Amino acid sequence: MNDMSVASRPFGETVYQSLRSDIIMGRLRPGQKLKLESLRDGYQAGTSTLREALSRLAADGLVRAEGQRGFEVAPISVAGLREIAALRLLLEEHALARSFEAGTLDWEAAVIAAHHKLDSHEERLESGDTSDVNAWRRSDWTFHQALISACGSRVLMQTHAEVFDKYLRYQMIALAFRPSASRPEHRALMEAALRRDVGGATILLRHHIEAGVQHALGLGTLNGIEGG
Repeated sequence: MNDMSVASRPFGETVYQSLRSDIIMGRLRPGQKLKLESLRDGYQAGTSTLREALSRLAADGLVRAEGQRGFEVAPISVAGLREIAALRLLLEEHALARSFEAGTLDWEAAVIAAHHKLDSHEERLESGDTSDVNAWRRSDWTFHQALISACGSRVLMQTHAEVFDKYLRYQMIALAFRPSASRPEHRALMEAALRRDVGGATILLRHHIEAGVQHALGLGTLNGIEGG
């Protein structure tokens, strides 16, 4: 997640971030053709600016360049979900251990605050209120970032954020809230963080991510939208 305000960004960066967000949030669907003519109107940008943004997104793995045929949104697949979940787990486990070791009282407060917001969204989802599912997914991202925020490595944090964004893309399209499961798992992760229980948190995290993947596969939400 880019921490520059929209007002302070160069225009090309704003276009890139807007396209990136629309891909991650599922507004631009897997396999969708990205025609420059239609993008010019939608993003109020010129051809060269759009080409530069799409080339950056291709390097990110979110867009696929098709030579003379232009660009399309990168496809998703069961194999892709498993791969990105495994990579997220690898990075997050490492960052958790470093963060738990170095975390201060301010870090604990940030973890508690992020969990409180996430828990509020999950309580509403449990009650059947699905009016703001996207807010739950954003608060989920924020909570997991808070857990590793004391790891002491900006590179690790940035890499995790980029991988989590790709995981979030799958979450927006294929993953779903697991009633009566996600909420206690997140609470247990917070409590393990406050105890600095690296071993317990690692076990919890593995189960949390793997259960989410299995839930998506069980729902069959990737059926019909796999490609490439």
